[in-house]
Amino acid sequence: MRIATWNVNSITARLPRLLAWLESSGTDVLCLQEAKLAEEQFPFDQLREAGYEAAVNATGRWNGVAVISRVGLEDVVKGLPGDPGYDGAPEPRAISATCGPVRVWSVYVPNGREVDHPHYAYKLQWFEALKAAVAGDAAGSRPFAVLGDYNVAPTDDDVFDVAAFEGLTHVTPAERAALASLREAGLSDVVPRPLKYDHPFTYWDYRQLGFPKNRGMRIDLVYGNEPFAKAVSDAYVDREERKGKGASDHAPVVVDLDV
Repeated sequence: MRIATWNVNSITARLPRLLAWLESSGTDVLCLQEAKLAEEQFPFDQLREAGYEAAVNATGRWNGVAVISRVGLEDVVKGLPGDPGYDGAPEPRAISATCGPVRVWSVYVPNGREVDHPHYAYKLQWFEALKAAVAGDAAGSRPFAVLGDYNVAPTDDDVFDVAAFEGLTHVTPAERAALASLREAGLSDVVPRPLKYDHPFTYWDYRQLGFPKNRGMRIDLVYGNEPFAKAVSDAYVDREERKGKGASDHAPVVVDLDV
């Protein structure tokens, strides 16, 4: 079984690439982030023609997550239970579903913006709510994983130059402590192998030749429980999908499971 996570940075802009990638990669389940459209605009028909069904949590221009599956889609939960909300309202940043023998969450963790910004405090609160929401599945006997854009680099090795991030979000002790706390719920980091260079970066800024210079970050993560981690036979970053015209600024992370 092949499971992937991919921040497509607008499904409208990336739909032809998405459909082609699903076919060429043989992915069974895709956790997608930054759909950037309303649910009624989601390309259900095109995906159905390709053999996939989809569960979507999306409300408009920003955010939006989905689980796309060709091996079943059941017990869908939209949103994050206990979501602290931002500016008084929850955002479409989480969705979970059972796909065949595996249960997955697709998450788009808040960016945080700046350390002294209210969005940063919201980010940390959101992590607390996520840990509480997934604790039961994480401790269970069924393969389970939380996949998505976490907007945190777990270690200094997960950024091209930690000095370039001094004073910025994504690398702060509080954010990394939130990741560590999530792992304490019974999840481990399924670290993919890079297809090029030494580190499996998953995101490269569009600006300043970020991708050609490999000025990247590993912020798209797969956190699986023990049954999920034990079933992993391979994991890699599909760096090729970051190349070319019209690419997202994130690459898919692909995980193969023997289940």
